Amino acid sequence: MSALDTATPALTVIVVAADSGPSLRDCVNSVLACSMPLQLLLIDNKSTDGMPQAIARAREKDPRLTVIYNHANLGFGPAINLAAAQARGEALLILNPDCLLQESALQRLLAVLASERKVGVIGAVVCDAKGVPDPASYRRDPVMARALSTLFKRDGDGEGVNIEGDMPDHVVEAEAISGAVMLMPRRVFDWLGGFDEKYFLHCEDLDICRRARDGGWRVLLAGDVRVLHGKGGSSRHRPVFVSYHKHRGMWRWFGKFDPAAQKPHVAATVWLGLWVHFLLQIPGQLARMAKR
Repeated sequence: MSALDTATPALTVIVVAADSGPSLRDCVNSVLACSMPLQLLLIDNKSTDGMPQAIARAREKDPRLTVIYNHANLGFGPAINLAAAQARGEALLILNPDCLLQESALQRLLAVLASERKVGVIGAVVCDAKGVPDPASYRRDPVMARALSTLFKRDGDGEGVNIEGDMPDHVVEAEAISGAVMLMPRRVFDWLGGFDEKYFLHCEDLDICRRARDGGWRVLLAGDVRVLHGKGGSSRHRPVFVSYHKHRGMWRWFGKFDPAAQKPHVAATVWLGLWVHFLLQIPGQLARMAKR
């Protein structure tokens, strides 16, 4: 038995797969290329592409990797919580299956965790293949006015959810960061009770950032850390399904945290606006699918 089998790793990386395609293999390879002791939990939400099984066969002699198979698509948060129950690391890194993680980025995130006080969540700047940052890396709480401004892309009408302008190049406080790359101390994750499992997909990262802040923990963006983030296979193959759960997640966040949700007429207006927006997106989503 190797030392990696017995040592308590500093870090557990959790990756949730759901028909994530070849990018999942690249993600796993990037994590396992890191030389530091770590545990990688790949949890599969009933993929049909065979990729998790292929990775398990290819890496069957690597004790750092454990593949967990679900018999249904449980959703993102529930899968993370299930995997976290098997985590041995003192910190948890939640990583999207289309992210490529360099060891230098990982070491920097862990250095921030070690040097900052009262850290609840640390994010990185996620970028596309051209190096363009995703605005969702650095966000505000999606209270009603901000969410509507972002949802309907209204310019010059108040601040949106994403913070405009150049991304910071240093560590800054944030209200929320992208769930594509999310580092948390295990004790904070456990104290929060993990992810709210009533979100299926989308907005659970906004939720856990808000709950961490409400609990007195800091949410930080490591602006000097860049992580390559592709577009997920699940989103491309099932855009309407993903869009439905994104809108559903926005509605849940609004009901939990926005004071405006206490006003019935406002809540009704937001509910109607969300679902009208969802319906209006469907023709374009289906048309783009047909072109692929």
